[in-house]
Amino acid sequence: LHMGKTMKEDLTVVAKYINKLYPPEFNVFSIYAKLYHNYFASQAKKNAESHLEDKDIYLLLSWVHNFYPKDMRKDHALAMELDKVKLGSLLPSSLSKELENKYLDSEEVSVKNSLSRCLDKEIQIWKEDKEPEKLNGHFQSELLGIFVIQSIYSSQKRAEDISKAVGEELSRRLLKELPAFLRSYRDAFEDFKEKSKKHRYYKPILIANINNCWNFR
Repeated sequence: LHMGKTMKEDLTVVAKYINKLYPPEFNVFSIYAKLYHNYFASQAKKNAESHLEDKDIYLLLSWVHNFYPKDMRKDHALAMELDKVKLGSLLPSSLSKELENKYLDSEEVSVKNSLSRCLDKEIQIWKEDKEPEKLNGHFQSELLGIFVIQSIYSSQKRAEDISKAVGEELSRRLLKELPAFLRSYRDAFEDFKEKSKKHRYYKPILIANINNCWNFR
């Protein structure tokens, strides 16, 4: 953040004031921009090659795909001059792709584990001597019907915020995880239906789970 802010502010000064003090053939703005970019890129590469936590990988990818090329380099005071320089990406494409794969693998596992924990918690709720909650007057499981969908949606949205390609790849992966989760849900529900017919709230629980199907569709 400090490097990005410094680069943006300093290049704005160069574009507005320093550039016009030199003959055009000196390419003063281009020289400044390339020096700043090369240093920024070297720091990004150094970070990318070190051990990064998942949240750090996400932040670095956000800089590579969004903050740097869009928020900073498309600033109205700099865009015209920077378009002439052609600075390129903060990271080599091979290293960027490696980080993207790490992020996708981590996010896929995270969503899978989250859905599994959610189902386990829901199964425990079925065993309790409690009537299911009502949403808009209808029995429904807020945990399953809302949490699962939000988990998948928010994960997809985060990936899309990095880049369209990353978002599409994660969506493709999660499209495999959702059916697997739904099969586990169905099996658990069928087991409950078969073994818990004497449950005090057997019928409301059945209704709540049937109502969940509309949300999942």
